[in-house]
Amino acid sequence: MDSIFLLVPIVILFIAGAVKLFFWAVNSGQYDDLETEGRRILFDDDVVPPPGASEADRAPAENHRRKGD
Repeated sequence: MDSIFLLVPIVILFIAGAVKLFFWAVNSGQYDDLETEGRRILFDDDVVPPPGASEADRAPAENHRRKGD
């Protein structure tokens, strides 16, 4: 029973901190754009050269892919 007198204030402080953190995130614009970050992983940003490109044109795209591996 003695531990509840210690745990209740600690829980109240944690909840107050979480609420303050949530309102800070909302006010600073963390939830303004929910779509872009979810879709970013779906699209490949690698530059693909056109089919008739020379070997020199293809090298930067291949090097870029190797760096990401």
